[in-house]
Amino acid sequence: MNHEILKRIIAEQHVVISHATIIQREYRFEENANYILTGMRRAGKSTLMYDRVQDLIQKGVKWNQIIYINFEDERLAEFRMEDFNDIVETAAELTTRTPYYFLDEIQNIEGWERFARRMADMKAHMYITGSNAIMLSRDMEARLGGRYLSQNIMPYNFREYVTARNISYDMALYTSSDIGKLRQSANDFMHEGGLPESLLYLDKRPYIEGIYQKVLLGDIAGRNGIRNEMGLRILMKKIAETVCSEMSYTKLYNTLKSIGLRMSKDTVISYIQYAKNAYLIFSVQNYFARFVEKESIQRFYFLDNGFLNLFVDDNNTALLENLVAITLLRMYAHPIYYLKSSKTGIYIDFFVPSTQTAIQVAWSIQNLDTRKREVDNLVKLVQHFHEAQSYYIITHEEEETIQVKGITIQVIPLYRFLLKKR
Repeated sequence: MNHEILKRIIAEQHVVISHATIIQREYRFEENANYILTGMRRAGKSTLMYDRVQDLIQKGVKWNQIIYINFEDERLAEFRMEDFNDIVETAAELTTRTPYYFLDEIQNIEGWERFARRMADMKAHMYITGSNAIMLSRDMEARLGGRYLSQNIMPYNFREYVTARNISYDMALYTSSDIGKLRQSANDFMHEGGLPESLLYLDKRPYIEGIYQKVLLGDIAGRNGIRNEMGLRILMKKIAETVCSEMSYTKLYNTLKSIGLRMSKDTVISYIQYAKNAYLIFSVQNYFARFVEKESIQRFYFLDNGFLNLFVDDNNTALLENLVAITLLRMYAHPIYYLKSSKTGIYIDFFVPSTQTAIQVAWSIQNLDTRKREVDNLVKLVQHFHEAQSYYIITHEEEETIQVKGITIQVIPLYRFLLKKR
């Protein structure tokens, strides 16, 4: 690889980083650790690396020690695994001090993990990003031999979102005006999602649509050699339409077949896994299900509400539940589930085993039938399932405490739920 091109890429990246405005994210890094940052496209991985670079500069590291390479740069289109050493040689030409390597979207280079492992063994300072969940698989961690710490970077959470909008969320300073701003921000967040750069646009939909197309056609279809792009598009649309519902691979296959799409069930399963690997969707399993059913029958959600809202035409109930699912996924390292039992009639939207928490989601419980349904579900849960100890109903705006049959149910408005840390 031509060293002068690498130097030019590095120098241009220094200018970009030095002028970048950083919104502080809720991620922390160990000073002496090497990291792999992975997650959805445009979730803010590069900006976190910019933040780390700016921090190093403030601590006295010189710019020529910062070796930042973005592998989506078209000048690196022919870069191969054997070219990695040219980066090391270029760094040696730029500085006699310790270099800090920042390698962005490294998954584009086949065999990158060999270089990453070698550099870690040489005690180099390494920060790597990628947009592919395979990079965090057990197999990958084994191949890297525990040399890197992993961080899964998601779009803004609500606290980061309101910070970026210059809105305070300090509970001690709440006034009626503050609460009104937070309620409105929660509603905006529910519809627009948390892609950081989307906040730069008044009309966010074209930007979100553009990122969705890049994920669909680049990260899913392109990387996996999918020729049936129409089938992939329609499958994602059908998944969006089934948010809030239990769905099996067989049912999705039959739905596609009924509208004339020829796609095997194995292909449906593969496409869904590709979408998970690209951080477009994730799934929640039934805690009560047998192993085979856990894998084949699930509830699907989108990893950002902005993507879901491209399909559901402001379906507030689906958007609310999807946002609750995302928030629970952020909050807990352990798996989250839903609870469904034909034997007992239990059907609970979310269950968090690590905190023994059961959660129902309802836009409103002002309607007496809706209120009775949500409360009765939780009461039935108490009678048949003793692992749950805390009970919540998340609503759009309502807040109260319900005492019924010896249990306490907390009804929490969306904005308060989104501000919770755990």
